[in-house]
Amino acid sequence: MTLTPDTLMAFVVATLIISLSPGPSNLYIMACTLGSGRTGGTAAALGMAVGSSSYAIATAFGLAAVIAYVPVVFTVIKVLGALYLIYLGVTALRFAAAPHLRKPVQASTRRIVSRSLLVELSNPKTALFFIAFLPQFTHATGDVLITDLLVLGLLFSAIALCCDLLVVQLSHQLGRWMAKNPRIAVRQEQLVGLIFLGLGATLLLDFGQTATV
Repeated sequence: MTLTPDTLMAFVVATLIISLSPGPSNLYIMACTLGSGRTGGTAAALGMAVGSSSYAIATAFGLAAVIAYVPVVFTVIKVLGALYLIYLGVTALRFAAAPHLRKPVQASTRRIVSRSLLVELSNPKTALFFIAFLPQFTHATGDVLITDLLVLGLLFSAIALCCDLLVVQLSHQLGRWMAKNPRIAVRQEQLVGLIFLGLGATLLLDFGQTATV
């Protein structure tokens, strides 16, 4: 491994700035927390962490080559993920408009983790981010490069998870405040639905722009 303490410190600072900046991931974690409580938000954060760790490992072992030679598989995953987010958004808005449609049992922790993993894996920006960001902090080659990329990628995922858990806690406090008023509770469900719809639409738009390039 060729990573120096100064390089790692610079990487940690850059990762913190990126992870704490408002973005789709933070909005998704907030929506899951508002919709399923702190347990649901934590499960979502864990699912996102598994997804980003998977990308970190894949990047170290040549994800760029896979994208270049088998683009259709990656495209299908992206589209399915975007459509699934839109489905979740429509469902949440239906529940907000007609509370009697709400199911008595919320999504299980395992289901939220699986859903979040799918969302993270279907986000093309995550893959492109790792491919573009991680190599900037190492000048190694060969097997040493693989080790450096693995360390950086997994470190990024760990830091991002900590930041996501902070978002969960803040969103949980916001949700408790909103739940004290029934009207606000309906707005909370609408907010969750709109966030999911917006994220899904954003992914589809990104896909459309990429496809026309």
